[in-house]
Amino acid sequence: MSVEMKLAKGEARCPNAPSTQEIIASDKVAAPSWVRSESYQFLGDEDISTERYYEEDFARREYQNLWTRTWQFACREEHVPEVGDYYVYDIGRKSFIITRVAENEVRAYYNACLHRGTKLRASGTDGCASEFKCVFHGWTWNLDGSLQKAQCDWDFPHVKAEEFSLPQAKVQVLAGFVFINMDHNAQPLESYLGDEFMSHLNAWKLEDRYVHCHVSKIIPANWKLTMEAFMEAYHVIETHPQVAVSNADANSQYDFYGEHVDRFISPLGVISPHLAGQYTEQEIFDQFTIGDSGGVNTSQQLGENDTARAAMAVMFRNMFEEASGSDLSHVSDSELLDCFSYTVFPNMFVFAGISLPMVYRFRPVADDHRKTLFEVFFLRPLPKSGERPYPAEQQHMADDQSFVDAEDMDDGFGVILDQDTENLTLQQQGVEASAKKGLTLGNYQEIRIRHFERAVEKYVAE
Repeated sequence: MSVEMKLAKGEARCPNAPSTQEIIASDKVAAPSWVRSESYQFLGDEDISTERYYEEDFARREYQNLWTRTWQFACREEHVPEVGDYYVYDIGRKSFIITRVAENEVRAYYNACLHRGTKLRASGTDGCASEFKCVFHGWTWNLDGSLQKAQCDWDFPHVKAEEFSLPQAKVQVLAGFVFINMDHNAQPLESYLGDEFMSHLNAWKLEDRYVHCHVSKIIPANWKLTMEAFMEAYHVIETHPQVAVSNADANSQYDFYGEHVDRFISPLGVISPHLAGQYTEQEIFDQFTIGDSGGVNTSQQLGENDTARAAMAVMFRNMFEEASGSDLSHVSDSELLDCFSYTVFPNMFVFAGISLPMVYRFRPVADDHRKTLFEVFFLRPLPKSGERPYPAEQQHMADDQSFVDAEDMDDGFGVILDQDTENLTLQQQGVEASAKKGLTLGNYQEIRIRHFERAVEKYVAE
């Protein structure tokens, strides 16, 4: 009798291989409770319809019902550190000026003049301002959003200044991130994320990190399809064979927390079950290639009883302490090594570990829902001095450029991003060409995709 027949749906795991929790339990520096938590349940095995990835009407309903009612990561606090600093965030055709109006207050103004609609600040810009003035006719708003000047106000007796303040989106600052929501009746961000995830987020102290590298690229695939390429480790053995030697891909753990958050934990420094018995611990150590690993010294010779994972933990602790000037003695081996990937619905990934200190953001391109603006932010710990470096400028890669070409991008990880995104051109074309009108998902390894698409369906249907 097969494993599938013995177990209930969703209970099957990689056979004859240790679980993520079993791997982590043998680490020298123990993992905290947020690492050791598990939260999975079977969500069904029906196909996911493919029309959502290419139909214009589905994209229209997303803009109408999803993007207008969800919390979105707009920028980091360090992008607007001083009063008057601003950062323009766009989602589709909507545009917002994120600005600090007081020491402890950040606002998000709709980025349009209330006279004849001209953008007050160009998309993709940031800076510092004492007012927001329209370049077309000179209408001007104060930093607090109140109308300062209507040019030739004698011709606008019907314009009442108290009714012409700049409209705002709802704003919350959390863990160093500025989130916005166009729905003023939206639940608080903490409720949206849920208590369990909030306990994880609070443990990470991401407010004590800074943007070390920010890279973007247009991907020729729908935003949901692009996100889903990063939601599972199932593809590693085929797409990233160079990683599988030191990535326990099929051992990965999958969880979800409430409606808007899910994650996987993929243990590193452990060989893929697909390659079990084919490499020594020394070879696993020597072939490590993932994450923010510039400066990794793989010339070390392991002792007879040493494991690659334990040796990597020691090496990473020393390397990251030296590179960042931070004290990481309290950080577990798992946090130093493993890939912790959390999806925060609708379009943000948070990687909570130290070797992959990243955030991903995915946005549909306004004039083509078959394309995605994909961004990668590397967030490094603040130096011991506590002085916050300026956030890195965004580097936008051309269609034919490799992620490896980005300044401060780890070469090994740049190759991984190239491999991931190269698959997406064929997948977008395939879902449109296929006679089969649905995607068939694994019950466990692809649960994040099903969980994510459930949330999409909920918002689009309302």
